[in-house]
Amino acid sequence: MTSPPTATISRREMLQRSACGFGSIALAGLCRDSSLLADSSNPLVAKPGHLPAKAKRVIFIFMQGGPSHVDSFDYKPKLLANHLNKVDVLGYRFDDFRKMTKRTMMKPLWDFHRYGQSGRAVSDLFPETAKHVDDLCFLHGMHTEGIAHGPATLFLHTGSVNQVRPSVGSWVSYGLGSENENMPAFVSLMPTERMGGPQNYGNAFLPAIHQGTAIGKAEQAIDDVKIANISNALMSEATQRGQFNLMQQLNRAQAKASPNDDNVEATINAFELAYRMQMNAPGLSDLSRETDATKKIYGIGEKDTDAFGRQCLMARRMAESGVRYIQVNYSDNHGGNPRWDQHSNMPKHAQHAKAVDKPVAGLLQDLKSRGLLEDTLVWWGGEFGRTPFSQNNDGRDHNPHGFTVWLAGAGVKPGVAYGATDEWGYMAVQNKVHMHDLHATVLHLLGLNHEQLTYRFAGRDFRLTDVYGKVVRDIIA
Repeated sequence: MTSPPTATISRREMLQRSACGFGSIALAGLCRDSSLLADSSNPLVAKPGHLPAKAKRVIFIFMQGGPSHVDSFDYKPKLLANHLNKVDVLGYRFDDFRKMTKRTMMKPLWDFHRYGQSGRAVSDLFPETAKHVDDLCFLHGMHTEGIAHGPATLFLHTGSVNQVRPSVGSWVSYGLGSENENMPAFVSLMPTERMGGPQNYGNAFLPAIHQGTAIGKAEQAIDDVKIANISNALMSEATQRGQFNLMQQLNRAQAKASPNDDNVEATINAFELAYRMQMNAPGLSDLSRETDATKKIYGIGEKDTDAFGRQCLMARRMAESGVRYIQVNYSDNHGGNPRWDQHSNMPKHAQHAKAVDKPVAGLLQDLKSRGLLEDTLVWWGGEFGRTPFSQNNDGRDHNPHGFTVWLAGAGVKPGVAYGATDEWGYMAVQNKVHMHDLHATVLHLLGLNHEQLTYRFAGRDFRLTDVYGKVVRDIIA
């Protein structure tokens, strides 16, 4: 009996098949990660919202540690009249909430003045921001979940204190994509590794493409800030492009051999996005082309304001470049507590205010002069406020029951104060706004219905606001 003829292939065909085989091994590993999949050929392509949008993007200026609202934007004359008096207030933190407890009241340590045509009261902590009160919308009746920094910070960023959930920016990226296909949709500048760390800009169960791109980290020198692993000093741009093209040719050959496998195509698109970022994103942190006049309004070159001024200017550049959600972090001290966390030594608030006041005012001025404030929502605030009564004689404790944040720009009424705390500044009592409500409102201004922006995971539909939240329509222009 004769043996069946043996099939032969040419050396060229053998190499082609082998190359695709090796490539398929790598692709198979990547494609196992369902987080790389997307419904579109470009998962960050700009998408329409659920309703007409007033804002195209958000800049969130995060003041970690809990700045004191009664020392900054929430003027309470009764504190002045009762300085060092012991007053009955509701039980706090680990006290029984059913009891009345004596607390020693402490007056604001900085004088308040009225500013602008709106006549809003701002303390001497923020004299530069005060010049822009007619552009600001103050939410004085904020309240939130979590009495410690970790839970409250996670709740601010993800809407949850006990589950790993996507961050606000990731939801925005998932819902709207990016305005610029060469840029990430979500960037977090100088995030801290503490108090939730990467969860604060994480995608959780959303596709990985929606995770925030961290640029720098807390305690890092601002001059060293750049996107990690985005450049290759060992190869020229032309060599990198050639290498990338060859890799994608192999990937395309594999895709052609498996025309019904959407996983391969999605992975190829993820590679394309990464390469476009590599070629375009590094310039975001390069401030050398900005004029001296522009740098000056941010306080760049001045000892106290240079670091945060650079962050704020980078945020404006990202807004211009089409980044959808930009978070600017003023977070950890070097090896210490969150910056605004003055359980004692409240006068230290002045140091932090000086570092951020001029840069934030400069950002507002710059956005407005360029016409960007018309479609950029600026959000300023911390994870909670501080108590009107003293702690350790010259400090203030955490206060999630009532505090202030402010919004500015696209879609919000300017020069408005909405809501109120009680006469002491302790509890939100009028037109209260929960953090879920703030999240719902931010999404609404971006054209997203917070009840419709959902993602099915583990058998249920999740959303940023869980089963809560209402849009604060009274502040919408």
